[in-house]
Amino acid sequence: MTSKLCELNCVPCRGGVPPLDEPKLGELLGELDDGWEVVDKHHLARTFKFPDFMTALEFVNNVGAVAEQQGHHPDIGLSWGRVTVEVHTHKIGGLTESDFVLAAKIDVL
Repeated sequence: MTSKLCELNCVPCRGGVPPLDEPKLGELLGELDDGWEVVDKHHLARTFKFPDFMTALEFVNNVGAVAEQQGHHPDIGLSWGRVTVEVHTHKIGGLTESDFVLAAKIDVL
């Protein structure tokens, strides 16, 4: 599924805004590919599986390029054939629309 979120850009958070509430979290989660989950209303998480280490590493590098371009950097875990991605807005300790925008951009890689 290609979400309209992937057409947006991440907006830097300067703090002072509340994290998204549950209704909005559910709405935005519905715009992402299957596999993403909202964990404790705090962050988005997804595990991607690959046939080997090098393919997983290539994916990590592509995620890194998108993150750098967006100025929004996820936590990434790499192991053989598996990449875990966690996204949240550190400044507010929760989720903003930009977290979902980044996840949508990762979905199209």
